[in-house]
Amino acid sequence: MKRLANLTNGIIKENPVLVLVLGTCPTLAVSTQASNAVGMGIAATAVLLGSNIFISLLRNIIPDKVRIPCYIVLIAGFVTVAQMIVQAYAYSLYEALGIYLPLIVVNCIILGRAEMFANKNGVLDSALDAIGMGAGFTLTLLVMASIREILGSGTWFGMQVPWLVDNNVSIMTMAPGGFIIFGCMIALVNKITKGKGRGSSDAGCEGCPSAAACGKVAEQEVSL
Repeated sequence: MKRLANLTNGIIKENPVLVLVLGTCPTLAVSTQASNAVGMGIAATAVLLGSNIFISLLRNIIPDKVRIPCYIVLIAGFVTVAQMIVQAYAYSLYEALGIYLPLIVVNCIILGRAEMFANKNGVLDSALDAIGMGAGFTLTLLVMASIREILGSGTWFGMQVPWLVDNNVSIMTMAPGGFIIFGCMIALVNKITKGKGRGSSDAGCEGCPSAAACGKVAEQEVSL
């Protein structure tokens, strides 16, 4: 049951975008087209899976004081591989994602799961967590991009939607439209979970990638 929870928590209860509110920048940037959203979701999931597995394997070897730089080096390696694969086999997607593909390196979802979960759990649990979080991220991107593309462009995966193709709401493809849909989806998930989803505030300071450099954490340690 615990492993099943690790796999499914990322879909709704601990959705990285709609509950933990991580990865907002790429979510808003690439969610104008459904095809781009799926591509970004798959790439981020692949990087998240690889980094979680390797960080879990090396968690007892990596010195605590340099764990964040080590995580970033590992993540950057997987992002480079993913970027080269996308460039080789899906060049149109590579061009569409642009700078947001290499910026997966600093995606808060990946670094956050490395620090909060992979650093404290075994390989299998870390892999399941990565798959669940990646699925939640991808589904969120797909739903958000589908709404924005259908309403804003009158298309879906490049296919024209009758009537809407000639009567689209162009603001949906712009930043204001992205924030509107983003806010509505957060409200919907909050309604479904009745406000009981695990937010970032529930994770505690230890779940933050910058916890080691935080003055608040230092003050807590001194008081203890």
